[in-house]
Amino acid sequence: MITVGVEEEYLLVTPETLLPAPLVQQVRATARLAPIATEREVQEELLQAQVEVASPVCTSLVEVGGHLLRLRQAVAAAAQANGCRIALSATAPVRTTSPVPITRTARYMKMQQEARLLVDEQLICGMHVHVGMPDRETGVAVLNRLRVWLPTLLAMSANGPLWDGRDTGFASWRTIVFGRWPVSGPPPHFAGPADYEARVDALMESGVIPDRRQLYWQARLSERYPTVEVRCCDMQLEADDAVILAGVIRGLATTAVAENKAGGALVPCRPELLQAAMWHAARHGLGSTLVDPTTGRLRSSGDVLCALLRYIGPALEENGDHREVTSLVHRLLQRGTAADRQRRALAEAGLPAVGALITAGATTA
Repeated sequence: MITVGVEEEYLLVTPETLLPAPLVQQVRATARLAPIATEREVQEELLQAQVEVASPVCTSLVEVGGHLLRLRQAVAAAAQANGCRIALSATAPVRTTSPVPITRTARYMKMQQEARLLVDEQLICGMHVHVGMPDRETGVAVLNRLRVWLPTLLAMSANGPLWDGRDTGFASWRTIVFGRWPVSGPPPHFAGPADYEARVDALMESGVIPDRRQLYWQARLSERYPTVEVRCCDMQLEADDAVILAGVIRGLATTAVAENKAGGALVPCRPELLQAAMWHAARHGLGSTLVDPTTGRLRSSGDVLCALLRYIGPALEENGDHREVTSLVHRLLQRGTAADRQRRALAEAGLPAVGALITAGATTA
């Protein structure tokens, strides 16, 4: 069975104003004192108003959900003890007039020198899902087959419609902000692991990026773990929503491994179409249409999600995830994405209602 692990990024905010609160060092110190989280599981991020958590390696979605709830509770309690809250949103709803300080590491300081405004505006939070791979050759094969479904995953996860106190018109403004880095967006098709390494080496030799950690493709081979890392998803409002995505991504990886072993044909997808499909998914979420990976044409979001469930159905059964994932996907279709929920809160009662929504989910499923 393919293992799975999840990383989540949270924004630290002042509860009264929702402005970013640069208190990550204090929050981490408090969280480390709690018996329910370890130092390795709670880490700093680029900006001091962000904190990242990482689950252990899991074999079941029940484990994933349990660890995410545990870590959310630990960081939420630590934040509250230091006078701030964690905001479970992919974008900062409001920002300060002066930049949030960066975490003072050599790498982050160099990034700030080279791309100041990009760093200043990196008040965005994502969710990364790692799926275990036996080797890098299999990992590249999985990337090649999974990449066409990245827009669907993004649409399902959309949770960042607000920026500077107003609706951006995008369900995932985080995707647009992150897309400004030199190596970002959907990964290309690779001829194999040697081609993957040659392309990465060429990027490094160009001098445009300083290290492999700035390969900000929305799916990539991890340099730290024997995994494929899917990075296209927004931070999730509720732990259950994160569990859905982890189960779907593991299902896609399991399906890709089986197809690769059987010599199944790849679904062709031109890079310009995939890029356009990602933009369309970031714009609309599940509220309109998606590009169908099998036809390259727009189709209703519900139809594309049903096609996804059919495609990965055998893998979900194999992994023991079928019942949980399908029920949660149906719930997602009924009530909409977290971006839809943020917009409804804004329309009904303004930013205070948005704040109540995105800071209340740390302890809920």
